[in-house]
Amino acid sequence: MKPLDEQTDVSTQYGSENDRQFRPIPSNGVCSLLSDKWTVPVLWRLSLAEDHRLRFSALRKEVREITQRMLTLTLRNLERDGFVTRHYFPEVPPRVEYELTDIGHGALHALEGFNFWIHDNLDAIKARRRAYDDQTDR
Repeated sequence: MKPLDEQTDVSTQYGSENDRQFRPIPSNGVCSLLSDKWTVPVLWRLSLAEDHRLRFSALRKEVREITQRMLTLTLRNLERDGFVTRHYFPEVPPRVEYELTDIGHGALHALEGFNFWIHDNLDAIKARRRAYDDQTDR
């Protein structure tokens, strides 16, 4: 059996779209990025915006409870990985807009199926959690 954390060449791991099989890809930071608290809400808000583009201040209002610092860090990480593009306008005052890229759209599309699965199974998962917690509390 091949260890999960062994480096593999992802480009040769899959065949065509129809004959792909799920094989976990070793940790590469992308899953960590997508699983943090703010990444998906930021991507989702950008996907809903006109032209998939929002100013920093508008994005902060749309993603409630996020601090300015966390939004800045999240956007930097998303820009670094190619999920968003930053547009700077040298005006007074300076204007910055963030736009969802094709990679960002693709990530949301990939997460959509998982989101539907969660929606369909969340009640059963919660019931199993309660049953497990009840057993371990004894």
